[in-house]
Amino acid sequence: MSMEVTAWMSLHHAMNARDDRPFSRATLRRIATFARPHRGAIGRFLALSVVAAVLTVASPVLAGKVVNAIVGGTDTDTVLRLAGLIAVIALAEAGLGLLTRYLSAGIGEGLILDLRTAVFDHVQRMPVAFFTRTRTGALVSRLNNDVIGAQRAFSDTLSGVVGNAVTLLLTLAVMLTFSWQITLLALALLPIFVLPARRMGSRLARLEREAAEHNAAMGTRMTERFSAPGATLVKLYGRPAEESAEFAARARRVRDIGVRTAMLQWIFITALTVVGSLALALVYGLGGVYAINGKLAPGTVVALALLLSRLYAPLTALAGARVEVMSALVSFERVFEILDLKPLIVDRPNARTLPDEPVEVELDGVRFGYPAADKVSLASLEDVVKLDGRGGDEVLHGISFRAAPGEMVALVGSSGAGKSTIAQLIPRLYDVEAGTVRLSGIDVRDLSADAVRAALGVVSQDGHLFHESIRANLLFARPGATEAELWQVLDRARLADLVRSLPEGLETVVGERGYRLSGGERQRLTIARLLLAQPRVVILDEATAHLDSTSEAAVQAALGEALSGRTSVVIAHRLSTVRAADQILVLEGGRIVERGRHAELLAADGRYAELYRTQFEQEEPAPA
Repeated sequence: MSMEVTAWMSLHHAMNARDDRPFSRATLRRIATFARPHRGAIGRFLALSVVAAVLTVASPVLAGKVVNAIVGGTDTDTVLRLAGLIAVIALAEAGLGLLTRYLSAGIGEGLILDLRTAVFDHVQRMPVAFFTRTRTGALVSRLNNDVIGAQRAFSDTLSGVVGNAVTLLLTLAVMLTFSWQITLLALALLPIFVLPARRMGSRLARLEREAAEHNAAMGTRMTERFSAPGATLVKLYGRPAEESAEFAARARRVRDIGVRTAMLQWIFITALTVVGSLALALVYGLGGVYAINGKLAPGTVVALALLLSRLYAPLTALAGARVEVMSALVSFERVFEILDLKPLIVDRPNARTLPDEPVEVELDGVRFGYPAADKVSLASLEDVVKLDGRGGDEVLHGISFRAAPGEMVALVGSSGAGKSTIAQLIPRLYDVEAGTVRLSGIDVRDLSADAVRAALGVVSQDGHLFHESIRANLLFARPGATEAELWQVLDRARLADLVRSLPEGLETVVGERGYRLSGGERQRLTIARLLLAQPRVVILDEATAHLDSTSEAAVQAALGEALSGRTSVVIAHRLSTVRAADQILVLEGGRIVERGRHAELLAADGRYAELYRTQFEQEEPAPA
């Protein structure tokens, strides 16, 4: 390895290593559990790395013998044999390099697979509160940057430490046997090589971190401004000149940092190249004097010079090995930080299933408060120094009601009364703090998550669609649905004609969050997805809020068919929904203050009557 390459590696490691910190044995034990499935490959990898290190030292020694043979006038057969052996070693090194690279890639990519799937599966089990608090970009970074950083501990750092240690010991041993004086003088130049790398590396690391912060800020701004809702907001309220000026200011700072970094790197590499040249000059000068005086053979001087280049590389690498190891351990700890977050919703042992019959929904004395941040999130995922200590305050106070199979219960009330919270407790997106939520008389905490998902269907006010095709968004509800079933639910949702008119039909990609569709079309597609799932309990959270009167009439007809014979809990903002309900619950401040049917509550002239006059009365048809 040349001095220039060694310099670049030393600088790179110094720049990219994270802050040194102590690590725990528990972290190492957990790392071992991920490494255990790959222990055979790791063993072969390390063994081959040792063999490669031996071959690295062998070539310079043989080169010295070739020079001595030439100078000494040895027969040509000896020179050719030595040259042939050098060629064989070169081929063996190349072959070992390919093989170790293959093993390294297999170990590293296998570890990435294991870590990513572990984190992905774990995150899927986290409660909704986790996702409402976490920055998506920070979470994705754990699955990408930190997992790859952890992978380097096996594919790069581990092999590097072993290979460099063996190479260093063998090189030193051989050089000392050749000339201990020249070897010690060469080692005396080592601090001139290593210390600038660490000092310059720290300066460059600060510049890199500043550039990364500016790039992250620009990336966040672009992500927010270039999304469909963000772009719309900027068009309506934004100030393009100020937006451009702020973005340009950060971009210019990144440019200035880039220029300064490039110059510092060039100065650093030039200085270290000079140091390397001085070390070689020392070997050739002092070694040449020894050779002329008969104290060293000429080939030995050549071998020492070649070995010198193989001495500095492992020395500088090992000098920063501890920092590299700590950097990899930090990546592991950041990954484990996610895995250590305990999901609040877990299946109990021997979780039950629901009987195959219509389902009754019951809430009995339910009390609930949203969990505090320290139970569901991490400060690093929220980009805050300290988690918000608020939370846990009770928002539902003794809620009790029952929806018999086939009944519709409507929830009405002012914003923040607790309607959506109830809608989240029934499908067990959260667990109650007191009281019980039951499906067919069974506590939802005793049911398996699959049983709850199979029984319940939810359509929210802002029904989410993935950036995939119409077909894929529908099949998310029931992957085994046939083509005929897809068209049937689209027809019932009054969307089939639109889909047929699209050039790609069911294969049409709906865009991020479905923004290529209108609000009404998007909502009807989520309702079609609900119809395909065929749940026995339906929860509608203002499901028709985005529809115009024509679309609403069509979808209400489809919903009426879909809700027939099924239990439903509906958060209602439309009079048509309220009138159809078998029971209306009026919520205020997390309590049910009134309950009954539409006519009964109007006659009582209480809170419902007040809501009716302010919210629903304008929907009443004018008298003939």
